[in-house]
Amino acid sequence: MVSTHPTGVQDSGNKYLPPKNTDNKNLSPNQQLLPLTARTNNSGHLEIGGCDVVTLVQQFGSPLYILDEESLRTACRQYRDSFQNYYKGESQVLYASKAWNCLAVCAIVASEGLGIDVASGGELYTALTAGVTPDKIYFHSNNKSREELIYASESGCTIVVDNWYELSLLVELGKNNSSESSVPIRIMLRLTPGIDCHTHEYIRTGQLDSKFGFDPNHLDELFEEINKHKSILNCVGLHAHIGSQIFERQPHRDLAQLMVKWLQNANSKGLNITELNLGGGLGITYIESDDPPSIEEWVKPICEAIEETCNTQNLPLPKLLCEPGRSLIGTTCVTAYTVGSSKKIPGIRTYIAVDGGMSDNPRPITYQSVYRAVIANKMSAPITETVTIAGKHCESGDVLIKDATLPTTEPGDILVVMGTGAYNYSMASNYNRLPRSAAVLVELGEANLILRRETYQDLVRQDCLPEKLS
Repeated sequence: MVSTHPTGVQDSGNKYLPPKNTDNKNLSPNQQLLPLTARTNNSGHLEIGGCDVVTLVQQFGSPLYILDEESLRTACRQYRDSFQNYYKGESQVLYASKAWNCLAVCAIVASEGLGIDVASGGELYTALTAGVTPDKIYFHSNNKSREELIYASESGCTIVVDNWYELSLLVELGKNNSSESSVPIRIMLRLTPGIDCHTHEYIRTGQLDSKFGFDPNHLDELFEEINKHKSILNCVGLHAHIGSQIFERQPHRDLAQLMVKWLQNANSKGLNITELNLGGGLGITYIESDDPPSIEEWVKPICEAIEETCNTQNLPLPKLLCEPGRSLIGTTCVTAYTVGSSKKIPGIRTYIAVDGGMSDNPRPITYQSVYRAVIANKMSAPITETVTIAGKHCESGDVLIKDATLPTTEPGDILVVMGTGAYNYSMASNYNRLPRSAAVLVELGEANLILRRETYQDLVRQDCLPEKLS
């Protein structure tokens, strides 16, 4: 008998903890520990997208990112459909691609009707190369270079202006390129909302003490400046973002109401603001105690708040945008490692080392992030030990999971860390000159390579050895 366990992890009773909702149709991908297609097959191995994880490692090596296409498409559709169901005006979901920007991911989300939020010229280039149309690309960053601004304006995407310096650069570029045939540069304005929320201080962006966005106390001055340059700057919208990995719903309702007031203020100053972008920030389930709202539960109150405030102020509904990243991609991916050495310190702890670590997942050492793991080749084995999963890098802090409960592990076992789709590959490094890991896309028993594993030759490709040293 093949058992399916879409959301659980092994517990001390050789079972899976039950999912929070036994009806998978009502589950949001961001509420699960494992991807939607995860199951234990007849060999007692973890299977994702119809592919045996052990076989994937044999074929592609490890560490290996395994991205479940069905989970990603499901999350895209839940965002898209929720806005269509709960918002009477026009809407557009954008994927915050800083979470994981590569050709395949951009192509998948674009095929589901989503746009792309980029934060650098490189992310913009990747999105365009993947076939995303410029009218669905929005370019962020608090310090875009002149070259990036030129590239963005020439591509035709929307530039989310973050500060006065950037605004002055765009005015200068617009004046230099102005002609009868030139098209005004399409922009939005990022404003700091002054809304704090419960999340890690490094991923909190809505408070006034933030490097992002214009000070809301200077809006009149900002709107007046934009008005002076309507011939070269087409300001279509306002943007704000309050942070990431957020479970609370009220802060986003507050943000929605605040942004409608900003819109009303801007238009009273002569602007024609037709778009509001409320950012993203919905959290995901990394461990069993995490309890984020579903995608639908996050979208519904935001739509209600916008509509209620607009109706109260007798305003037409703006085009409503949001930028989910982690809640689209986070739980759609796992990372598979091969277990190597171990060290037992009596009365203290046992270390189990894997063939990756902080270079493929810097979040534990950077944010003290917590993850869960299973042994892919021992899914039916009893839980017998508590261990600390260490990486192979030359850092004492290179620990992926402290106090992980697992079956008895041996060298060669395949350890799978869950929820690694967001900010793992995108923040990966070559620390200790480790080549960056490969990634595969799995669906219906088929695995396709979407990122090649780097080689040692790749590591020195950009090195330059002066002739006097050769």
